[in-house]
Amino acid sequence: MKRQFKVAALAPLMMIGAACTQMETTQTDSSRTVQSQQVKAVSALELTARSKMDELQRMMDDAKSKDIDVTREEAVIWFAEEFLKFANWDEANPEAIEAAFGYERHFAPDKKQLAADLPDFERRKVIEILDAGIDVLGKVLHGEIKRRPVVKVDWQNTKAADDMFVSNGKPIFLYDYFSKSVGQPLGQPDIYNDYLGALYHGGENLYPVDHDRAINSFLVKEDGTFDEALLKELTEIPDVNIGYLVAWLMGIPEWVEAKEPEIRKGRSLFQGFDIDNPLAREVWSKILRKAAEVTKGKKVIELGFVLANEPHWYSESGHWTGNYEEMQGISSYTLAEFQKWLKQKYRGNIALLNANWGAQFSGFDKVEIEIPIDVSLRGKPIWYDWNRYNMHRATSWFTFMQNEIHAVNPEADTHIKIFPRTFYEDSRSHGIDLEALTELTTMIGHDAKALGSPSIRSHISSDWWEKYTYKWDGMSMIHDFTESVSPNKINVNSESHFLSSGQWKVMDPRTSYVRNVYWLATLQGMDANMGWFWMRDPDGSPEDRLEGELNFFDPGLAGAFAGSNNMQPHVSNEVTQVMFDLNTYSEEIMALRKQSRPVRLFYSETSAINIGNYMTEQTKLYKAMFFEGFPLGYATENIIKKQDNGLWDTVVVYKTPNVTDSEFATLQSYLDAGGSVVMDAHSLQFDEYGKKRDKLLVAGQGNLTVLDESKGINDLHDAALSQVKQSNMPDIKFDIDSRLEHKTTITRVAKTEGNKYLVNILSVGHEPVKVNLSHKDGGELKVTNLMTANEMKTSFEVGSEEVLLLEVEKR
Repeated sequence: MKRQFKVAALAPLMMIGAACTQMETTQTDSSRTVQSQQVKAVSALELTARSKMDELQRMMDDAKSKDIDVTREEAVIWFAEEFLKFANWDEANPEAIEAAFGYERHFAPDKKQLAADLPDFERRKVIEILDAGIDVLGKVLHGEIKRRPVVKVDWQNTKAADDMFVSNGKPIFLYDYFSKSVGQPLGQPDIYNDYLGALYHGGENLYPVDHDRAINSFLVKEDGTFDEALLKELTEIPDVNIGYLVAWLMGIPEWVEAKEPEIRKGRSLFQGFDIDNPLAREVWSKILRKAAEVTKGKKVIELGFVLANEPHWYSESGHWTGNYEEMQGISSYTLAEFQKWLKQKYRGNIALLNANWGAQFSGFDKVEIEIPIDVSLRGKPIWYDWNRYNMHRATSWFTFMQNEIHAVNPEADTHIKIFPRTFYEDSRSHGIDLEALTELTTMIGHDAKALGSPSIRSHISSDWWEKYTYKWDGMSMIHDFTESVSPNKINVNSESHFLSSGQWKVMDPRTSYVRNVYWLATLQGMDANMGWFWMRDPDGSPEDRLEGELNFFDPGLAGAFAGSNNMQPHVSNEVTQVMFDLNTYSEEIMALRKQSRPVRLFYSETSAINIGNYMTEQTKLYKAMFFEGFPLGYATENIIKKQDNGLWDTVVVYKTPNVTDSEFATLQSYLDAGGSVVMDAHSLQFDEYGKKRDKLLVAGQGNLTVLDESKGINDLHDAALSQVKQSNMPDIKFDIDSRLEHKTTITRVAKTEGNKYLVNILSVGHEPVKVNLSHKDGGELKVTNLMTANEMKTSFEVGSEEVLLLEVEKR
């Protein structure tokens, strides 16, 4: 029988566990038994669906007899079968489903009706994907379209190369789900397959009480030996499929806390201890070295070690993370390290610090600071120094983690699941230096998200909805920034929130959105993604954490189940279908991805720390420059110093008033070497402490354009484009006819052999647009839709959220 929840305080949350317990009999070792309480009669909708499954299967048999690939239809059949099973489970367990809807406050008022409607909703959506499958395969059989056979992932033998994963000699884009049916064994065929992905993992379980395959603080005992039972969760991962391991930093053993009473001071939501604490480092040194030792050469680390889950140490007053008691003060260890950092920063001269801070400390060892720091201090020297140090200490911690792994396995890959909001939102008190961490790890890591419809949270603005069908900018910005910092690294989204999140979810998402957002993210650099999330067990029930099987229950997780792809067959199927297509055309996608980034937006952490709306303004510039037919890039002091400056044509500086002397000198050196800078009149005026700079940039051997104060972002846009060399502009021109004033059509062009080009077009607008293609040198064009092998006219309509992959040949 399922175990009852063991935490008395969670008694009101036992509905799901109790409902499922009553439905189930005992389990065998090999499989779970079906519920004793079954749906009384087969639904009429299910009968319709099964009739269509039979029809599609007959068509598939016909296609196979003609050597036509039917991998896409096999996926449709698989999802149809699974979701018909899910619908029956949901119908037989209304209390459990109602409880799940009740845990999401957006759905809670209608939970009873939503639970009652869900089974038939799932069945209708199954019918929809079957109808679509029948329609498309019918066109294939009648010769109306021609498709390439699907290229599948080799889950056993795919390898990480320098900047891509490679399967059978070709680029491959990996996909799976994060937090995937915890309680099911690795390799369970209904969970690990071509449809849901088959990456093996360790440490996905989000709760330290479970220790499920995690690299966590509990592996080491007080005597320095390892907990062999927990260690087996690493050593016994089958060496069959490729995968990844997660270092779960949330918990800390009681014995450590007994020795170090400050161990939790300065903790954060997913980092449950003080990263400056020497005992924490001692414990984690042993853990990381052991993890590296027992997994060396194993397939489970082909996608690397994830060094942390969404690390952040927000330390400003009034931030939403304060609700979780984060950074309510700092430890004596953190203060001591801050004092050392200040001593080096001020070259041992306490008088300099006192003059800068307006303080009267007798020595660096007497410096004090109140954390959380008051936001009224933003722009003051103390604010800058603390926030810069907070980034330094986090980078130091991750450097330590990576060094410990590499001490045992120098070839191990690493990345960090970085909160994208730590880049594209305005706050900089979180300790995350995205550039430094992207340079540090061997792979790029994050969990970029998008919002497919307006937010369900009233305090979150959805003004973007007026212009675009989904909120793409944050996802795009983090890809373009990290790819600019480390252009030759694999990019892993280890928890992609494209389908739902705490900010948005709807019961019936658009499949056009699903295809568009996965395609755009991959086009911008995403090499692997683990979606949020898959929580259905093979029998259709929610996984163990939602049923009371484990000792911990999170109503937030139950709420995340409600309105997710676990209830949406059309969404789950479309994820697989778009990944099939991306992998089938992976070489074309890589060619489109590797185009130059001729315009670089200058990013300064100095201004980001000091200016309260810096990223809000930078986002406006990003969106203004985004739709010009080439990938956008970023420039920073380090990028300019470390990379070939010939990779871009101009650097654009916008509303960046504060830069260090070193940043300023780097821009000047770039100009002196013949570079191009376009900037507004408000930038580069002050140093990191707000001191007025007495120098101005001069053109030197380069080209300097400074717009006067009357000019706006559109003028900056035009000035930047005027600096782009014709050789870096696409040969294929797009004449886009839209009734909208703003741009919504994303285009990319890559020249292949001879006079042929790859053209990718994506729409993120609500309205269709008319597109006319031409060559910059004139002449006739032949246009072919690669997804259908059909020839097209040079003028055509692109629908809302449509994705087109074309071959264009100049005759």
